[in-house]
Amino acid sequence: MAKENSAFMKPMNISADLAAVIGKGPMPRAQVVKKLWEYIKKNNLQDAKNKRNINADENLKKVFDGKATVNMFEMTKLVSKHLS
Repeated sequence: MAKENSAFMKPMNISADLAAVIGKGPMPRAQVVKKLWEYIKKNNLQDAKNKRNINADENLKKVFDGKATVNMFEMTKLVSKHLS
């Protein structure tokens, strides 16, 4: 049986800007990413031509340092700033 990565499953505090998108925390990083993707898909924010890009709405722009478009790899780095 594989051992779970305890750091990945540790509940994290969520900033107010991120909580506006995914709900109040604390929650594990994996849950944060899952809820973020639920929000992106529900609001049809994934770029139609390049699925790796996310087109931010007003709520996501606050999380993405004001950027209108970020790729999914940059997204995880930007979201990390909102977790403590």
